Amino acid sequence: MDKVTLLLLLPLLFVLALVSQGHAQSCSPYGEEHGQSSSPFGEGHGQSCSYFGKEKVTRLHFFYSERVTGDKPTIVLSAKPENNPSAGIETFGALSVIDTPLTEGEDLNSKVVGRAQGLVVAAGLDKTMLIFAVDFEFTSGEYSGSSISVLSRNPILDVYRELAVVGGRGKFRMARGYALLRKAIANADVNIIEYDVTVFHY
Repeated sequence: MDKVTLLLLLPLLFVLALVSQGHAQSCSPYGEEHGQSSSPFGEGHGQSCSYFGKEKVTRLHFFYSERVTGDKPTIVLSAKPENNPSAGIETFGALSVIDTPLTEGEDLNSKVVGRAQGLVVAAGLDKTMLIFAVDFEFTSGEYSGSSISVLSRNPILDVYRELAVVGGRGKFRMARGYALLRKAIANADVNIIEYDVTVFHY
């Protein structure tokens, strides 16, 4: 190889070296080692690497306490299907708005640690099914002012459910993960649902 050819190839070799180095330093978001926090609102410890910084995985545990009746319900039917004026929240085509407290414990009087705010659409034609487009903002602890966003189907009659976490704000930027739900209390006046959330974030 003559000197002219070598000089022409040097820039290409330099670029290839940079690309190779970048690939060697990138990590899968689902690496084998992720630290986890045992506290409901404790720190996540990231052990994988990313161009956005260290990725963390955090576990959150709280209760979604929804009041259906009374002077200040936390879920309100805002639009009914045109052909069904007597529709309720669970009627196919109904649109509701929620602003529901998130509590530390199952008791309605336990400490409020956040609020769930968003839209709920009844989208089940043959089965009671709600679509949640909800922002869960935390108002207490290390993650105060941060939130996770859920966009997922929610078969509310099932005791156990799973919702998709598709984003977040603040300390939960670029979050994704899942929420496991368990029905704790459900009657004509109140629905209390236990949330166990796992989120990957930066």
